[in-house]
Amino acid sequence: MPSFVTHLESALDGSSLPADVPQSMHKDRPLWVRYDLAAVGRHLRKSDLRDRAPNMWRYRELLPIPDGMVPVTLGELQTPLTVCNRLARQVGLERLWIKDESQLPTGSFKARGLAMALTMAQHFGIRRVALPSAGNAGGAAAAYAARAGIEAFVFMPHDTPVVNIYESRLAGAKTFLVNGLINDCGRIVREGKQAMGWFDLSTLKEPYRIEGKKTMGLELAEQFQWRLPDVILYPTGGGTGLIGMWKAFQELRHLGWLETERMPRLVSVQSSGCAPIVKAYDAGQRFAEPFANANTIASGIRVPVAVGDFMILDAVRESDGCAIAVDESEITPCMQRVCALEGIPLCPEAAACVAALDALRANNWIRTDDRVVIFNTGAAQKYVEAIRADLPSIDLRQPLDWDRIAIGQP
Repeated sequence: MPSFVTHLESALDGSSLPADVPQSMHKDRPLWVRYDLAAVGRHLRKSDLRDRAPNMWRYRELLPIPDGMVPVTLGELQTPLTVCNRLARQVGLERLWIKDESQLPTGSFKARGLAMALTMAQHFGIRRVALPSAGNAGGAAAAYAARAGIEAFVFMPHDTPVVNIYESRLAGAKTFLVNGLINDCGRIVREGKQAMGWFDLSTLKEPYRIEGKKTMGLELAEQFQWRLPDVILYPTGGGTGLIGMWKAFQELRHLGWLETERMPRLVSVQSSGCAPIVKAYDAGQRFAEPFANANTIASGIRVPVAVGDFMILDAVRESDGCAIAVDESEITPCMQRVCALEGIPLCPEAAACVAALDALRANNWIRTDDRVVIFNTGAAQKYVEAIRADLPSIDLRQPLDWDRIAIGQP
């Protein structure tokens, strides 16, 4: 199958770069992968997808995989789009879905981006990669690097969720804890490029993770029979997923595959403990200032400086969406609430989206008849620090007290 990539393009000034050599950024800003969409449309019809395997690689014509290459994969199947009627009734919605990315390999949406990035790294003959991670990206990078036979270095803040730390080490990555935030870890990766000879896989510092994340938007469109939802709530740290989905929707519209011209309103959700995008949005700015003293239990959105800040803000504004910060104290209760209502174990980042949904319903920014999708970007089980609880115990030397057991009391 041919590749339809034509070139890479600076997201800031539109400069064109060749796509047949490894690229990082242009003038310290991210790159888009561009395709000959007219040729894609001649080669592929959306009806052709019916006969393809239900995985992220079914959209190969809209991915940068070179002709004849087998992708680096751990089995990235389509993730479920689950109707949530109880939660919908509670918040006053007619239709609400959760797109559950926790069912991907390594338990999070990071699998999509890192599978694509490591596929391209293997194609270009890169033998050593490095990245900073405050959570799930480290484990995913380690797993796909192992699959590709590429050496990986992962730098994590010392208070990264412990499961993320252990899974990165388990997959063979050289894993280091840093007494700082993810941007401090990113500085180590940047400063080590010459001495260590590694390729920087940091968020948006190479052009291919965004293409993997883009498949969330392609998949969502297909699952909605090419009529996109009205609102998408997305937890935003580095923002690759939100940016990637918006890119996917633009490409689908260019192909003429969408059944409606109306595009979803994108909601960028952050925590009050780390909200640089929200501050910039509220101030009417295109670029975000670094967020001081960033701290949130939702480690995946604890990103005080996002290299793709303007790309996030552009997508939010172009979609008539918004950026909203929820109080840190709401996150853990929302995890418990949704799992008890729907049985879906939300990660803290997705739980922040539920709190945002409450706020946006309260002021009627989200209307009762809007079709709303929340992305659950990871598995709650990977955040033992957030779900830890003191449980009642039973002393078998004493008579069983069924009344207390009935209400969950010791």
